[in-house]
Amino acid sequence: MIKKHLLFALMFGCGLNVAQAQGDWKIVAGKITTPWSEKVSPAETLPEYPRPQLVRANWKNLNGLWNYAVKAKNESTPTTYEGKILVPFAIESALSGVGRTVGKDSVLWYNTSITLPAGMKSKKILLHFGAVDWKTTVYVNGKEAGTHEGGFDPFSFDITPLLKKGKQEIVVRVWDPTDEGPQPRGKQVKKPEGIWYTPVTGIWQTVWVEAVAATYIAGTKQTPDIDQQTITVAADVQNLQAGDQVNVSAWDGATKVAEGQISGEAAVLKIASPKLWSPTHPFLYDLRLSVTRKGKTIDEVQSYFAMRKSSIGKDANGIQRMLLNNEFVFQYGPLDQGWWPDGLYTAPTDEALKFDIAQTKAMGFNMIRKHIKVEPARWYYYCDQLGMLVWQDMPSGDLGNGWEQRPGIIGRGTDQNRSAESEAYYRKEWDAIINTLYNFPSIVVWTPFNEAWGQFKTVEIAEWTMKKDPSRLVNTASGGNFYPVGPIIDLHNYPEPAMPDPAVFGDKRAIVLGEFGGLGLPVEGHVWQQKNNWGYQSFKNANDLFNRYAGFMDRLESLIKQGLSAAVYTQTTDVEVEINGLMTYDRKVQKMELEKLKQVHQKLYNPALVNIKK
Repeated sequence: MIKKHLLFALMFGCGLNVAQAQGDWKIVAGKITTPWSEKVSPAETLPEYPRPQLVRANWKNLNGLWNYAVKAKNESTPTTYEGKILVPFAIESALSGVGRTVGKDSVLWYNTSITLPAGMKSKKILLHFGAVDWKTTVYVNGKEAGTHEGGFDPFSFDITPLLKKGKQEIVVRVWDPTDEGPQPRGKQVKKPEGIWYTPVTGIWQTVWVEAVAATYIAGTKQTPDIDQQTITVAADVQNLQAGDQVNVSAWDGATKVAEGQISGEAAVLKIASPKLWSPTHPFLYDLRLSVTRKGKTIDEVQSYFAMRKSSIGKDANGIQRMLLNNEFVFQYGPLDQGWWPDGLYTAPTDEALKFDIAQTKAMGFNMIRKHIKVEPARWYYYCDQLGMLVWQDMPSGDLGNGWEQRPGIIGRGTDQNRSAESEAYYRKEWDAIINTLYNFPSIVVWTPFNEAWGQFKTVEIAEWTMKKDPSRLVNTASGGNFYPVGPIIDLHNYPEPAMPDPAVFGDKRAIVLGEFGGLGLPVEGHVWQQKNNWGYQSFKNANDLFNRYAGFMDRLESLIKQGLSAAVYTQTTDVEVEINGLMTYDRKVQKMELEKLKQVHQKLYNPALVNIKK
């Protein structure tokens, strides 16, 4: 049912007019590209509905060619612009049509004019940005609509009071210091090398406008409980009036399975004999919400949810294990950076966005660790649909503290002494990311820190995250530094699989191998640069690569029996100079055969390997 809702919404989401879309644009030459770059068109750039967890029909996509200029940081709004940029591709990317850096001493300006559809007349108009990196100020018709700081979370402004008759002018100012500022920025650096990549400045997710009633549903929060067979639904309703009713119903296809009204904080719906979501059976229920006033519908949205549980519990030997729906399921997947040679942070098309997930599933993985990046909402929607477990990292920033990757070693790892400003940026964005992604059932683990990168006040941050979302597991610090907090202990070890000793750590925390592998194979004609590429261990042919990898799988099978709950292999694709991907950076070469990978992975999911205490 949710597919129909999305298609219905897409039909009403108008793209940019043809005249604007025919500006002079071409992909920047000189780098490898994915197969989907040929399908990118300024007339229809990422046209899909961008918010699958809250679908409303009356919207307009603003992606396409905008004017741009790069000016000194202290200069005012430009009166002239340098050329066209294809939104939502970052200015550094080839698909932007520009391909240049900005830096901390300059500001990126955008400009476009739009005409609102007649169906939006007399409505409240919201201007949405999927993500912009980093500090964004938006002006509509010469007046400031608002400012947002953060590169990984969506934001919106009510621009209704700023509108005029006819065309509406939108101007966006973006400043991004990349690794010269204290903000979360993931793997972006001013001078890319090794595991650190090209900067991403400006708009990198869909921009769109939405028409809503004066009273409207701004968001929902959906929490399943498979043990009680319930789904708890809360709604953020703006301008709710006395006597208004907020109605919610759950659907299995065309069959209504539960309904109720949100009174007070939430509605609790009973889902009898629930169909549980898992990688092998990713069942999704549809959810419908409406606001009614004196019997008249004021607003309505469509969403979806799944009945699934992420927890830990002891096996028959007293070792803690990660559980899915109260059963042990070994979680195995690649470290997924989410970078593209042509779009950097942004997949060229929606088909490309889905491809990485579907290909990962076809290789026989059941999990993805989304590494130091947050994806557009549609990426998580596809994980929900396809049955892919997700571990979500918080993007790092403000690095520089000491790292100790081995658990049990004291005196080497240190917390970063962050400034109050730096701490505030981290806390604000981590809170926003969890709020934004909360409803996606595929996410089963939150990871606040990776390898001590900017790690600070570890116990406090971990405890805050666990309190913020007790429905998921928290992997406090993937690869260290280690603190006695949280339900998971996570080791990084390259290239061979290894794990902390279950006899020492297994009675209190589930044991995971948060990174290993990194086996490299450069493929001529499919690399970012011709020399100085690297992997943790490199090979000259696919057969030797697979044989080494297959040996790792034998080792993992043994570790699972001893106490290992999950493992993450580095990595999904090559990224820039890293050539340790399962696929090349351009996604044109699968380095090891799909069927051979799937076959060698199957033994890892054998339920007979672990007996869970009932």
